[in-house]
Amino acid sequence: MARCCGFASQFSEGATVIGDETATSSETELRIVIVDDQPLVRSGIAFIISTEPMMNVVSEAANGELGLIAVRDFQPDIVLMDIRMPQMDGISATHRIRENDGPPVLVLTTFDDDEVLWGALQAGASGFLLKDTPADDLLSAIRIIANGGSWLDPRVTPRVLEVVRQNRRLTNGQINELESLSEREREVLELIATGASNPEIAEMLFVSERTVKGHVSNIFAKLGARDRAAAIIIAYEGGLVTPN
Repeated sequence: MARCCGFASQFSEGATVIGDETATSSETELRIVIVDDQPLVRSGIAFIISTEPMMNVVSEAANGELGLIAVRDFQPDIVLMDIRMPQMDGISATHRIRENDGPPVLVLTTFDDDEVLWGALQAGASGFLLKDTPADDLLSAIRIIANGGSWLDPRVTPRVLEVVRQNRRLTNGQINELESLSEREREVLELIATGASNPEIAEMLFVSERTVKGHVSNIFAKLGARDRAAAIIIAYEGGLVTPN
């Protein structure tokens, strides 16, 4: 459990990760939509992505409304979303995408105030990066989020945890749901909170990956969590795991 720290867990060179599979298949090209109101920023991000042979920017959009259209028309694997945009901001667009079971969203912004952080998390974003992040971290975040994980810029992780503590308090019902987990499910959730992927959990528990996926599905259903990040928040708030 050495990788556990704060709201998220696994540390790489420049980010905090709540991961599932940490690498994509070499045979699968990731389809990406970029939503940002600054053409130069979109071009720069697209250029970075173009250096990766298995990533493809299928569409760019200048605001949230156009981003929703791009998601509908191009069915991307992941959306890179700015926050402050005209007509529809990134938080509203992220909420619309996620409530319709759309692709995961990685928020890219120059703003790291608490309102933006919490708004992005509440809207369902799977990752949060500041725009001055290194290119390698951006590419790593795209891979991880496209495979079901989450990624937080390490510069905001402590504040994210504090915002979670201030804004999320478990109800009695949620506490009961956490207590309803079987011993094995609690063990799996603890490993999820360390950033372990499904294959890694399977190896550590000497079970099949299919069995792990079944436990993860049961955990989500019992906790009412839509993804790993939400389950980890509940685990922290319920005291099942604690930050180092």
